[in-house]
Amino acid sequence: VQLQAFGGGLVQAGGSLRLSCAASGSIFSNNVMGWYRQAPGKQRELVATITQGSRTNYGDSVKGRFTISRDNAKNTVYLQMNSLKVQDTAVYYCAASPSTVMLISAPDYWGQGTQVTVSS
Repeated sequence: VQLQAFGGGLVQAGGSLRLSCAASGSIFSNNVMGWYRQAPGKQRELVATITQGSRTNYGDSVKGRFTISRDNAKNTVYLQMNSLKVQDTAVYYCAASPSTVMLISAPDYWGQGTQVTVSS
């Protein structure tokens, strides 16, 4: 498994959750990492990206609430989700590509999804 995501669960609106994605060393060090999500009946949506130099980019719907970070020693990328809303309910996927442009257009690597459910 090259990308493995975990940390999803059920949380009440207003709560917090942290997702983790563990990557193989070669993928982590050579790629921009990111998170996507897909809600039932909706298209997959980019949530956040982070470069090897920790430059970040966020989707408009999560700015100010979510924080993406990476731990180079652990080959792991995190998504800290605060002030969660019911509309954040989705399956969250980690992804990776050699550049941010490529990650946004068509990721090269995908992890399995992890379900996040936010209840009202």
